[in-house]
Amino acid sequence: MRKLNYRETYRRLLTPEIVSYLAKIHEQKGQQNLFIEAHEDALTELLEIAKIQSTEASNRIEGIITTDDRLKKIVRNKTSPRNRNEREIAGYRDVLESIHENYDFIPIRPNMILQLHRDLYKFNNPGFGGSYKNSDNIIAEELPDGTKLIRFQPVPAWETPDAIETLCNTFNDAINDPDMDPLLLLPIFILDFLCIHPFNDGNGRMSRLLTLLILYRSGYIVGKYISLEKLIADHKESYYDALQESDAGWHEEKNDYLPFARYMLGVIIAAYRDFSERVEILITKGLSKPERVREILRNSIRKLTKAEIMAQCPDIGERTVERALASLRENGEIIKIGGGRYTSYIWNREVDDK
Repeated sequence: MRKLNYRETYRRLLTPEIVSYLAKIHEQKGQQNLFIEAHEDALTELLEIAKIQSTEASNRIEGIITTDDRLKKIVRNKTSPRNRNEREIAGYRDVLESIHENYDFIPIRPNMILQLHRDLYKFNNPGFGGSYKNSDNIIAEELPDGTKLIRFQPVPAWETPDAIETLCNTFNDAINDPDMDPLLLLPIFILDFLCIHPFNDGNGRMSRLLTLLILYRSGYIVGKYISLEKLIADHKESYYDALQESDAGWHEEKNDYLPFARYMLGVIIAAYRDFSERVEILITKGLSKPERVREILRNSIRKLTKAEIMAQCPDIGERTVERALASLRENGEIIKIGGGRYTSYIWNREVDDK
């Protein structure tokens, strides 16, 4: 297996763009922590929504789905899984909960990674989880005609145990260095993990769970309240493009971690931005539902689709949102942009100037 040199990789990633990303996240983390200290009880609803969205989205990326009603019941542990998909969803739910509640006690070590993978499959073929791959695997892309194109050849099965041991040791040495920011070590570790691809199945879901674990252990808990998995799933083409740009030449130690680092830090920034927007909704909880739709648009500097508005207030039904949007347009308070599936809305700033 290739050598891992996190100090050199880290140094190359310290571009002005990446440094600005890091500074922005540090600032947003401080603002979030202040709000959590003052309004922890008010965040229970956000926590519940994020658990459902994270479980749904991370599994959806891998084609593992069920109905919305069944998903909510499984995440809330109100029913037993009925089929393979639901058993895998239940496994993800439990591992996510373990990370939420016990991240301080789950170090980034091979035995813990194996244990998390074991728990991911505890409802579905228990003997399958918790073991490294027993045969070489490939990362392939299915073309429109049905043929598969090999996109990346991971580390062979026989090298995998040593590769994960080296990965964890290298990461832990780096993260204990006070001069190295965990935020920037995160995408390096996750990309290397995916290039090793240590399991027969579940590598993508494990990478997203490990992302949360590393963030939480480093003090960045935004993923508890805003689903990072959903942000990735909703734009998974960008996720795969960044991976492909960064894993090219990995075996030869010639790959460029920058595209994937830029992508992952962008996801974290988007999560903090969404957290701030959701907090505004919590503060205005006493408003009627149409008034809350109005405040969401008024406080946003960017255009929003109906789906984005509904994601910020899941307790408001689609028809209520549509009626609110129609009323706001009629009053000239918002501007409609585009049409059909690409329709979005933005606050009419000229109203504020009157």
